[in-house]
Amino acid sequence: MNIQLHNSFCRSLGIEVPILLAGMAGGPATPELAAAVSKAGGLGTLGAAYMTPEEIDQAIRQIRSMTDRPFAVNLFVPCPEPKAVLTESLQNLLNQIRREVGLKPVSGDLPLHSETFHEQFAVLLDHRVPVISSAFGILPEQQLKLAHEAGAKVVTMVTSIREAILAERSGCDFIVAQGYEAGGHRGTFVLDGRPEGIGIGTLALVPQISDRVRIPVVAAGGIMDGRGLVASLVLGAQGVQLGTRFLTAAESGAHPAYQAALSSASKSEDAPTVITRVFSGRPARGIRNRFVEVMEASPAEPLPFPLQNDVTRDIRKAAANRSDAEYMSLWAGQNVPLIRTGETAAGIIQSIVREAEAILNGS
Repeated sequence: MNIQLHNSFCRSLGIEVPILLAGMAGGPATPELAAAVSKAGGLGTLGAAYMTPEEIDQAIRQIRSMTDRPFAVNLFVPCPEPKAVLTESLQNLLNQIRREVGLKPVSGDLPLHSETFHEQFAVLLDHRVPVISSAFGILPEQQLKLAHEAGAKVVTMVTSIREAILAERSGCDFIVAQGYEAGGHRGTFVLDGRPEGIGIGTLALVPQISDRVRIPVVAAGGIMDGRGLVASLVLGAQGVQLGTRFLTAAESGAHPAYQAALSSASKSEDAPTVITRVFSGRPARGIRNRFVEVMEASPAEPLPFPLQNDVTRDIRKAAANRSDAEYMSLWAGQNVPLIRTGETAAGIIQSIVREAEAILNGS
């Protein structure tokens, strides 16, 4: 099998190596990190799902001030506003945790949730972002059409064959096949009312999808080094997407307490991660901490996404202000024991490429 790292997929995106940075909304994927990955020959991604349109505008300008290489911006596809009630049992549980992080108890109804997707997307079009990626579903038909008219490549994260086929039929240019090992939110489409999707690992998912679609497939989930890159290419992927490996990079925006928890987890004999809905209402993989343990020990059910994310935001923010990782969302993949510290984004790219080339050359 003749495998080349600089393949047709790379050429279609204008990048040198088939390594993509995961979006990682919420702070870790800074403009500096996205630009550094792109400058090193990969495709940097700005995780913009939780950013205001004004913040996205500023971040894109920052990226462009640091590099003229292609980059991507990732957004969450909007879902119908869920109808839910903040139960007394859940409110009492959250207030118990609030007291533990030094906050006063909260009473009252759910906070108002503002949907900004269309305003966020308009900023991407204004800046003619080269690659627009989405999680939780395919871009709405109108937005996908506008993206292509603006010259952007469109990529969708999928977790099953069915989702991959739907993404291809919609006109997406390539897909990211996210295995169950991946850190952060599961990219499921919530088909048939199942937000958890189906838990297929990367090793099984990538060849299944590659055999069923014609557009390029990017593998994601548990990939940390050159071995993962080569394995993914052998299985039929055209590239890989990494998130966890970059969380401790010099350019990462991950909180120091978050990075310390990752470093501690890297010394564990067992991968200390769990899929949980307690932070946002959608299944996501992260390091188990006190917040997860307290919430999951209670019969109180988390609210649907994004409402659970809204009602836990003050707790996560207070925990970050106190540098208390026990109450923060510590997203990480199952291969977190392979994480390294003291690296730059460019150094990570170079290391992965060296390792992959050594394997391909039989050395």
